Amino acid sequence: MKTRSMTPSRLVLALVAMGAIGGAAFSPIAQAAELLPDSAAASAGEIAAPDFSKIAQRYGAAVVNISVTGIKHASADDNDQSPVPGMPGMGPNDPFSHFFKRFQNPNGGATPHDTPMRGEASGFIVSPEGLILTNAHVVQGAKDVTVKLIDRREFTAKVLGVDPKTDIAVLKIDAKNLPVLTMGKASDLKVGQWVLAIGSPFGFENSVTAGVVSAKGRSLPGDGYVPFIQTDAAVNPGNSGGPLLNAHGEVIGINSQIYSRSGGYEGLSFAIPIDVAVQVKDQIVATGHASHARLGVAIQEVNQTFADSFKLDTPEGALVSNVDPGSPADKAGLKAGDVIRKVDGHTIVSSGDLPSLIGQSAPGTVVSLDVWHEGKNEQLSAKLADANDATTKLAKADLAVGPGKLGLSLRPMQPQEQRESGARGGLIVEEAAGPAAAAGVQAGDVLVGVNGMTVKSVDQVREAVAKAGKSVALLIERDGNKIFVPVRIG
Repeated sequence: MKTRSMTPSRLVLALVAMGAIGGAAFSPIAQAAELLPDSAAASAGEIAAPDFSKIAQRYGAAVVNISVTGIKHASADDNDQSPVPGMPGMGPNDPFSHFFKRFQNPNGGATPHDTPMRGEASGFIVSPEGLILTNAHVVQGAKDVTVKLIDRREFTAKVLGVDPKTDIAVLKIDAKNLPVLTMGKASDLKVGQWVLAIGSPFGFENSVTAGVVSAKGRSLPGDGYVPFIQTDAAVNPGNSGGPLLNAHGEVIGINSQIYSRSGGYEGLSFAIPIDVAVQVKDQIVATGHASHARLGVAIQEVNQTFADSFKLDTPEGALVSNVDPGSPADKAGLKAGDVIRKVDGHTIVSSGDLPSLIGQSAPGTVVSLDVWHEGKNEQLSAKLADANDATTKLAKADLAVGPGKLGLSLRPMQPQEQRESGARGGLIVEEAAGPAAAAGVQAGDVLVGVNGMTVKSVDQVREAVAKAGKSVALLIERDGNKIFVPVRIG
């Protein structure tokens, strides 16, 4: 089970149950006109649900339970400060870390010896010859993987490949004439439509839950390559890897994560679109691995303050805070302070839309970028590189703003300071007060730019601020990392 913090109080949990004792899983379905709402009820203006019993009866046999086993290797560093074993992404300070350590080790405390680990999740059959889809976090690092069918037969599965970037894994069992699920199109989904999940939550095999599509294209922390489907179908630990089905019984997603403060279902479930999963599956079957493209930028969300600072008509797009030297973005001419608004005609509303679009492209693809640069639209072309060479970074900051003057005391950097910090230039922040301090600027930071323009003198800063409206975007470098900080000054 994988846990990622969204904010200190918001958690997104992957749904494989891990521990010394079992857990649970999810699953998919196919097609049929009679599964749609009753025509008489529909003609009378009533809102009727699909016949979920027929969906479960007809397609439940293609949903499987997956058990994994492995060994947690002890080391001299095993203590309360170590990440939770079997929980990629869960750090020692995560509010759930102590709970899951106790779950994995019922006797409590860290163990000084190797510990057997076991977990359960879900998957579904996509070919009669035994090809199975599930989540990468379900099988990653597992020593043995066992697939149990609805008729109680069990098979040892071979892991053909995993793709951590999209959380997709492909398994193969030695069997023939198996029931399969029909693939639908997540792109055809509409918010409010009925969906069904089948899986093994908490080890209860072939459990069926239903809900509606709450949203599409959700971006979650650490999952930039996946535009998640959000639903309110009840899913819990053990549902990982199971299918999400539409009213025709077609698979439109793979249940992967939940938003939860308790570790259980709270009405926010997230599924990987089947369009993404099939693309990854085809690559793994053909080559044993999946490849993704990269642009080579660190990006930030465009909020209203940034929109005002860069004179954008709407707070949309991906704000470039840093460009990797020699990357496709660098070669295309992208600069820090640019706002990427479209990729091949697809509008970038949230910054999370960019890595999703880029990551699903093949390395070597040439894309057209609509960019807001220094107050005007420009169009650039970039030949994408392989994401395995590096990763697109998403800059994050929890930043407040306040009224009044800028509140910075600045001085030019000395040559020795530039050498020691590795900074290419900018102004040292000697003191931060007022709006700048409230926005998160600290003494010792390096001010690199204002509203996308590089600054090397205090006079340039004064000039840039004088031209600004009610807000400015300060490009700050701290500990070798750059991030735009929005500051309200009017």
